[in-house]
Amino acid sequence: MGGELTDKFRAQSERFGTKIFSETVDKIDLSRRPFKVWTSRKAVEADTVIISTGAVAKRLDFPGSGEVDGFWNRGISACAVCDGAAPMFRKAPLAVIGGGDSAMEEALFLTKYGSKVYIIHRRDEFRASKIMQKRALEHPKIEVLWNTTTVEAYGNEKGMLGGLKIQDVKTKEVRDLPVSGLFFAIGHEPASKFLNNQLETDQDGYIVTKPGTTETSVPGVFAAGDVQDKKWRQAITAAGTGCMAALQAEHFLQLHGSSFPSENGDAAVDTAETPAPTSNGVLTAQETAQAAIKEPVAVV
Repeated sequence: MGGELTDKFRAQSERFGTKIFSETVDKIDLSRRPFKVWTSRKAVEADTVIISTGAVAKRLDFPGSGEVDGFWNRGISACAVCDGAAPMFRKAPLAVIGGGDSAMEEALFLTKYGSKVYIIHRRDEFRASKIMQKRALEHPKIEVLWNTTTVEAYGNEKGMLGGLKIQDVKTKEVRDLPVSGLFFAIGHEPASKFLNNQLETDQDGYIVTKPGTTETSVPGVFAAGDVQDKKWRQAITAAGTGCMAALQAEHFLQLHGSSFPSENGDAAVDTAETPAPTSNGVLTAQETAQAAIKEPVAVV
């Protein structure tokens, strides 16, 4: 479903003339308009920029947790709300790793589907709020495994997650914990480092937007999705802020016009093909200047 929806979004945007480049942004300059965005092969100048780089769920690295040689997406996930209702988790024992509010919320959510939910926490106390701790600790389906870490995940006869090997951090004793699902709830990391402090962010790196808007600390730059949302982190809320950002960017352009010089006053668009890069695959400064693509809006 998610992949199909993404394909529809892409097809619709391309019908309206959007140019899509599947490249990684290396650098961005938000010091003045037109703003500049660089990849290793292209340079884009834009009157407005929408930052929608998202946030990545933090994961632990232990044997069996990976995508290639482990059970990621085959019983291991980082989003209970996204995946917890899947048939493979219904009426099955499940586990959550974490000790904050997110871990409590995910564990409580999973009690709707799992037969039992373990919260695996490496310390002897939670950092979650008191009210969330109380709800989790008093729930009959939830059992907390204090002072415990996960050292390995192993499979079942169907090639799906079958259980965990967990270790008591004090006694060093290792034992099996049969579960069909494991959910990491140890936080997210927003993809905002490439901004190099050009926008205001909070202590965790999330872009700060003005309440009720997608406006950032730099006029003409907007932020949408998980890179500015540390609470909800859902596809539908990300899409909603994406729509807001697009409308606000359009409104900004109506008010401030284009910064690109042209004879008729409209935004000048360079449709020239990007020149071939140098032998090392990276554009020189001269090539980058020649390759600049000028657009009213750049979405990163």
